[in-house]
Amino acid sequence: MEETNARSNFIWDAIDQDLAEGRYTEIHTRFPPEPNGYMHIGHCKALIMDFLTAEKYGGKCNLRFDDTNPAKEDTEYVEAIKRDIHWLGFHWTGGEFYASDYYDKCYEIAEDWIRRGLAYVDELSKDEMREYRGTLTEPGKNSPWRDRPWEESLDLFRRMKAGEFPEGSKTLRAKIDMASPNIVMRDPAMYRILYKEHWRTGNKWCIYPMYDFAHPIGDALEGVSHSMCSLEYEIHRPLYDWVVEKSANLLPARPRQLEFSRLNITRTVMSKRYLRQLVEGGYVSGWDDPRMPTLSAMRRRGYTPQAIRNFVDIIGMSKADSTVDFALLEHCVRDDLGDKAPRAMAVLDPLKVVFTNWPEDETKTVTLENHPDHPEMGTHEISFGREIYIEREDFMEVPVKKYQRMFPGNEVRLKGAYIVRCDDCVKDENGNVTEVRCTVDLDSFSGSAGADRKIKGKTLHWVSAADCIPFEARLYEPLLNDEMPDEEGEAADKKDFISRLNPDSLKVCRGFAERIIAEPETGASFQFLRTGYFCKDPDSTPELPVYNRTVGLRDTFAKQTK
Repeated sequence: MEETNARSNFIWDAIDQDLAEGRYTEIHTRFPPEPNGYMHIGHCKALIMDFLTAEKYGGKCNLRFDDTNPAKEDTEYVEAIKRDIHWLGFHWTGGEFYASDYYDKCYEIAEDWIRRGLAYVDELSKDEMREYRGTLTEPGKNSPWRDRPWEESLDLFRRMKAGEFPEGSKTLRAKIDMASPNIVMRDPAMYRILYKEHWRTGNKWCIYPMYDFAHPIGDALEGVSHSMCSLEYEIHRPLYDWVVEKSANLLPARPRQLEFSRLNITRTVMSKRYLRQLVEGGYVSGWDDPRMPTLSAMRRRGYTPQAIRNFVDIIGMSKADSTVDFALLEHCVRDDLGDKAPRAMAVLDPLKVVFTNWPEDETKTVTLENHPDHPEMGTHEISFGREIYIEREDFMEVPVKKYQRMFPGNEVRLKGAYIVRCDDCVKDENGNVTEVRCTVDLDSFSGSAGADRKIKGKTLHWVSAADCIPFEARLYEPLLNDEMPDEEGEAADKKDFISRLNPDSLKVCRGFAERIIAEPETGASFQFLRTGYFCKDPDSTPELPVYNRTVGLRDTFAKQTK
């Protein structure tokens, strides 16, 4: 049995008990995404739990695509999901499957149920079916077609399969109990008519099984021992068990369903329906827009697989619904990148500084460590000359109280170089500062005796005007101005959702940086000193590297938890 670093949880406690009691001898899980969009961070709790459980118990995990709704599914989403799973470090050791692999078996079981009086063809409309179902406080009532002879239902079902009836005119329903206190058990629909070409089966079928019918059958056919899902499916568990029990003569396994609370994060869209709306409406550049909560977007932004796995481990598994602060996810990303990302200097909002006592053609080589805690990561060199750039916010002509950066008469230290004194500044006709004039303390070069002189000013990052490159920095804020209501809520309509979008979710800056940032491949990460962690974007060109800010340096979550 393989060991995992994740903490124990009630799911694993239940599995331990199942093994001890001999209910199962091998652990077999599955991850069943629907290929109707890209996976987002909300899927990671289930994904990691499914694959990690198989690893922990030396078992297998299947990847099974829930392709029971051909209207919205596409191979693009299948390939994206597979890429994301591999990126997180997992592999479907049990095999790759599709719900459509079992359409013939589902149909066979459906006919078996009809013959045994467990299912019937109903002709109620969708609105009528809703009316007959009853409410949470009132029982439902039987459909007028509930007791039709099984021979008639079987004939109608076969004619449904043959394409003789229009969509919505007939459904196959399980015959369970219209008075059940669990509304899910009130004769749920098992098949509906849908004239949509399936991306795998073509036009072979015009009737498609419902998820509640196909899912337990797929689990049982694949030998799954534990079917783990989010808490909203707890009410569906009796139906899951009912389907498996009533099909026992045609299925090889008896899986057990276990539920845990789903992952909710503040100011984060957790619905593929809304994410699709953002993409199709042009509110973002695509599924991998770094503002999106999809895994492909997070990968592009610079989030690491280990950070996401650590995040899921920290929040843990529970049955209690809760919403996690987005700052915790950022904390995990920052914590992981802090130990891995090399350092570099970049200026996002450049302000030129001229050293009046430095010769115009003279340069000094400055050696900087690539990581302060990892000398094995080596060093790199940059040049210091008469002109440099600093961040505009690092200068104030008239400083506010406790301002310790550059202002006339104050000294600051330049990272890896000299102590300099600000003397004055140059302004344009509108009064805007365009240049700062300074004097270099020539005896204060980093590493020399004069460098230890104590000053009140801060240490600033900078880049050489003669030895830097232009680059584009993309800075991100949450997509939403406030919290989203539950995706099923009436308040979460299209208009209301769009009105919640944050117009300042993306800010683009043109600045200057060390040449070292142009060298790595797409996806490389740096910590830009005093600015944040940045990741090289696919939009980069040799002339203009583009970097996405993954996360800032300020750890608000750590401050909150002190």
